[in-house]
Amino acid sequence: MKIIKKIMLVLLLIFIVAQFFGPEKNEGNIDTVNAFIAETNPPEKVLDILKTSCFDCHSAKTSYPWYNNITPVNYWLADHVKDGKKHLDFSKWNTYSLKKKEHKMDELYEEVEKGEMPLNSYTWTHSEANLTQEQINAIVTWGKKVQADYKQQMTAE
Repeated sequence: MKIIKKIMLVLLLIFIVAQFFGPEKNEGNIDTVNAFIAETNPPEKVLDILKTSCFDCHSAKTSYPWYNNITPVNYWLADHVKDGKKHLDFSKWNTYSLKKKEHKMDELYEEVEKGEMPLNSYTWTHSEANLTQEQINAIVTWGKKVQADYKQQMTAE
C-alpha cells in the first residue's frame, strides 16, 4: 500500500509542476480575418456562424475556455487549433492564391454540409457552435456562391 501512495504522490507532484508550463497560445489579432470577410462578404447570419463555430480554431485568435489553464488540456487544445489552422486559416486568406481560395471554399461548405465541421470535440464544450439545418444551408449557399465567383475569376485570367 505504501508504494501506491508514493506513486500517487509523485504523480501529483508531476501534475502540479506541469501546471507552470504550457504551449504558446493563439492570441493574435482577430482583425486579421477582416480581409476574408471583406472579400467573401458573408451575410450577417453566416458571419455570426463563422464567429461562433469557426474562427476559434481557424484564425489567429482563439477565445480560450477556463479549462485551457489546466495541463495537459492546454496542450490538447493547442494541437487542435494548430491542426485547424493547418487546414484553413482565415487570418491568412489574403496570402492564398485564387485557386487555393476556390478550393478552400469548396472544402468549407462540404465539411459543414457533411456535418464534419465544427468538430464534435468542439461542440461538446461549445454548444452554441452546434449548427441547425438552416445554418448549414446558409453556409452552403454562401460558400457555393463565393466558390463560383472564384471560378469565374480564374477563367477570366
